[in-house]
Amino acid sequence: MLFWKDDGLLFLDLIRARVEGPSPRAAYIGASNGDQPEFYDIFKEAMQSIMIRDCRMILSSYGPDDSSFINEADIILLAGGDAKQGLDIFQRTGMNKDIIKRYGEGALLIGISAGAVQLGMIGHSADGVFEALKLVPFVIGTHEEKTGWEGLQRIVEQSSWNIEGAGIPTGGGAIYHQDNSLEAIRHPISTFYKRDGKAVPSLVMPRASSDELISSEIN
Repeated sequence: MLFWKDDGLLFLDLIRARVEGPSPRAAYIGASNGDQPEFYDIFKEAMQSIMIRDCRMILSSYGPDDSSFINEADIILLAGGDAKQGLDIFQRTGMNKDIIKRYGEGALLIGISAGAVQLGMIGHSADGVFEALKLVPFVIGTHEEKTGWEGLQRIVEQSSWNIEGAGIPTGGGAIYHQDNSLEAIRHPISTFYKRDGKAVPSLVMPRASSDELISSEIN
């Protein structure tokens, strides 16, 4: 998605258009993948494609310089990898509080794979469920379309909350808007809500053209 174009328009152009100021800052958080530098290099390349060059890799050690950068970042990307590992590091270092604070102040958050899961209400793995950042009112699943979103449906059915699931397929994306709506990007999103103890499926279809995407409010 960081390099996807629709009718010649980069998806990231929509992100850049919503960031004020001539020199935005973009933070990459690699805690979920062990701070592997090659993935940060991909992030930098993506940001350079939209003329953002003030970038920083936020390390799992999360020292004062990293904290200072996060608290001034306009774009914060949560990398893929192990969602629980990343969330444990966020909580241990206090990074979670700064991420949540910046979101409340208007920073744009991007979650890649496990990073998208972390933005939701709870995460899930083979070992069970765990608390996520709770910035998006869904339990988010990624890349599980080949199993029919079995794990995501199970979480929705077993949750004591009236929680809705959102499954983002491989190659697809989602935007959570300020009006609490969910927009599918490139591929349909599978959503699930609980009724009579069972997960009921539905689809959120993507918009038809990049012209319609440009008019969307991104948050």
